[in-house]
Parts: sequence; C-alpha cells; structure tokens
Amino acid sequence: MTESYFDESQDDLTLEEDREEREYRLRYERRQRMRQERQRRMRRRQMMQRTLLLVIVGVITVLIVATVKHGKKAEEEGAQDQAVEAVEQPDQLEIEKIRESIMEEENAGKSETEEMEADKTETEKEIPVFRFEETEDTAYIDSADVISTNAILVDESSDQIVAAKGARERIMPASMTKVLTILVAAEHISEEELDDTFTMTREITDYAYVNDCSSVGFLDEEKVPVRDLFYGTAMHSGGDAALGLAFYVAGSQEAFVDLMDEKLDELGIADSTHFTNCVGIYDENHYSTVYDMAVIMKAALQNDLCREVMSKHIYTTKPTVEHPEGIEISNWFLRKIEDKDTGGEVVCAKTGYIVQSKNCAVSYEMSAGKTPYICVTAGSTSNWRCIYDHVEIYNRYIPSA
Repeated sequence: MTESYFDESQDDLTLEEDREEREYRLRYERRQRMRQERQRRMRRRQMMQRTLLLVIVGVITVLIVATVKHGKKAEEEGAQDQAVEAVEQPDQLEIEKIRESIMEEENAGKSETEEMEADKTETEKEIPVFRFEETEDTAYIDSADVISTNAILVDESSDQIVAAKGARERIMPASMTKVLTILVAAEHISEEELDDTFTMTREITDYAYVNDCSSVGFLDEEKVPVRDLFYGTAMHSGGDAALGLAFYVAGSQEAFVDLMDEKLDELGIADSTHFTNCVGIYDENHYSTVYDMAVIMKAALQNDLCREVMSKHIYTTKPTVEHPEGIEISNWFLRKIEDKDTGGEVVCAKTGYIVQSKNCAVSYEMSAGKTPYICVTAGSTSNWRCIYDHVEIYNRYIPSA
C-alpha cells in the first residue's frame, strides 16, 4: 500500500484534531470543576441539616423542661414562659434562616444539575453520528489513473479511511445530493404510504425543465406511486421524482430542505455541508465534501428502502394513464461497472454531474473478503472516467484478502 501523506490537507486535519482535543479537555475540566463544587455544596448542605436537627432537638428539650416546671409551680409559669419565649424566638429565627439557606443551596444544586445536563447534551450533540478515522496505514490517492480531484475510500465496517485526497475540501455534490433526499424522504414515509400516489404538477415539471435537470419523464397531472418516486430519484436521478418526494413529504421544496438541514445537523456535518435544494442544481451555498458524502451514504445504507432503490439495476415504473406500459429506468453506473473487475461487487451507487462539479459519484462495494467499502469521488472528466476512477481506487487501495 502507498505510504500515507496528506501535505497541507493533513496539516489542516491535524490542526482540526488538536482544536477538537483542546475543546474536549476544556469541557472535561469544566465538568470536573462543576462536580467538585457540587460536592462541596452537598457537604455544606449536610452540615447545615445536622445543625438544624440539633437546634430542633435543643428547642424540644427546652420545651419539655418548661412543661415539667410549669406543672410544679403555676406561679413560676409566667417567668418560665418568658424564658422559654426568649430562648424560642431566636431559635425559630435561626431555624428559618437555616431553612432558607438550605433551600437556596438546593435551588443552586438544581441549577447546577440542569447546567451539567445541558453541557452533557451539548457535548453529545457535538459528537458526529459517524466519524471516519485516519490510521498509520491510510494512503494518499496518488494514482495517475485516478482523474478525480477529490476522493475517499472508507472501510465501512471499521469506519477507517483507507485512502483519500482532498477529502475535506469543499465540492459541489451535484446529484449525489439525492442520496440525502431519498434518506430524508424514507425516514418520513411509512411502508403503507409507498403505495400512495402523488399527482405531478406543472410547477415541478417546469422547475425540472428550466433548471435542465434529468427527468424520469412523468407528465403534468400524472398520478405516480410514491414508490416509483424513490426509484426515479435514486436510479435515473430524476429531478421530477426528487421534487415529487419533497412535495409529498413536506408540501414544498423549501420545507423539505429544512428537513435535510436537520438531518445534516443530526449526522454532525452541518458545518461543512449545506444544501439549498433537493435535486443538486448549482448554488454557491449548496456544497459538501467527499468525506461528508461518505457519511451520508453510510447513513442511507442503514435504511432498507434507500439501500434497495440504490442497488437496483433496472426498474419499470407502474403503468399509469399517461404511461400504460410504465417507464423503464436504469442505474447506469451499476450497469457500466458490473462487468469491471473491482475485486468485489459494487452493490449501490449514485452519480452526479453539473459543470461546476464535473462528474462525481458515491458507490458501495462488498469486497471479495466480504468487507464493505464506500468510495466517493468528485471532479472527474466524464461519466466513464468517473467509473474507472472507482475501479482503480477499489483495486489499488483495498488490502488484499
């Protein structure tokens, strides 16, 4: 395997790791100080409770003595009562002070507990759902046969980065965006709803046409099964199908993109990936990294419906009035790579292309040794060249079984 080096990218990663380590230590030291302060407060509270108990016992003792003396000498009752009152009143005041102090300590303890819980929640939120790690064996992708400017290969079973170049540099993800589109839609649609139908609108077909999106070919007013929207989005990269899912789930593309942003935040990559649409058309605020796309792919692979629609090679949509025989669609990446020797089987894939990103793709392979890998590339010069980049990366950088 090629020796690992990352030049400036590795320096940036090292600085980022150092920053994360310092932040973690600061949070840890803060929690330690809070824990020690809480322990001191608990000890003070216990001492005050014991003091209060002793005062109460003292007061009761004085009252008992007073009662006995009262029974013996009625004429001394007045003087005795005055003495008791003189003793009791200060004691009652002291008791009230102690009680108020204890209540303040308890309230402070509750506030501290809430703060610690909030800090814990914040810390947990900062930990990404998936985190791919470099190792001493991580290789730099320097093969002359890999044209893509950015690439990453991840061992999906161990979350270790096998090889990479420019993995955390910003890219335009193009239609790789639709991996997140189908994932978010799948998480908001039940199994029963897959058999519902969605009526295509002029707004959707016009949007796909004006923005020069790939389209499955659904027509205005066509009643399309929701299941077919998933296959049309994943396999044919249909802008009409992707928008259909967005409108079915959220009522509009804007509302659906809000759900996508929530998912990015959940995955812990919202700082480096941001989407403005569910299709993948160019927008300067629509960006990602090949590292983050590998994270999104891993999350999608854990969803049965996403895995199913991204692994299909050929599919025919259900017959409709507008298309009585259905529409045959294909995942051309899978069909073109299936006869190439990659040292295993490429099971799932999603491609993308816009002028600004050139050709990009994310794929999932099960190696001959039954180890799963995720490969993401961006910046290739053609759809065939993109496929050959994946073939080369799988062959060159996956360890021999």
